[in-house]
Amino acid sequence: MLQDRPARIERRLAAILAADVAGYSRLMHDDEEATHARLTSLLTDVIHPAIAEHGGRIVKNTGDGFLAEFPSAVKAVRAAIQFQTGTKERTAVDVEDRRIAFRVGIILAT
Repeated sequence: MLQDRPARIERRLAAILAADVAGYSRLMHDDEEATHARLTSLLTDVIHPAIAEHGGRIVKNTGDGFLAEFPSAVKAVRAAIQFQTGTKERTAVDVEDRRIAFRVGIILAT
């Protein structure tokens, strides 16, 4: 009697970018409406375009952050640099303790 072989599992390499807003609880405590509006604007105008431009896709939103998947670590890093630069430029006029800044980590996974 022949046993059925298990289906071959297809694996692929992916870079996962995790980002969240530094000091989000404090920002929300100080001014919830303005923080939410600024974060929504940054996501729409800066972050989502940078991720898409580098072949990424957001796989999970976490309220003050997100997880995005990329086909390579290089593309993930380039997207992170682009949206970090764009975020810094867009928030330069904000009072320092009200600025939104993202913490970013990238891991390569199979």
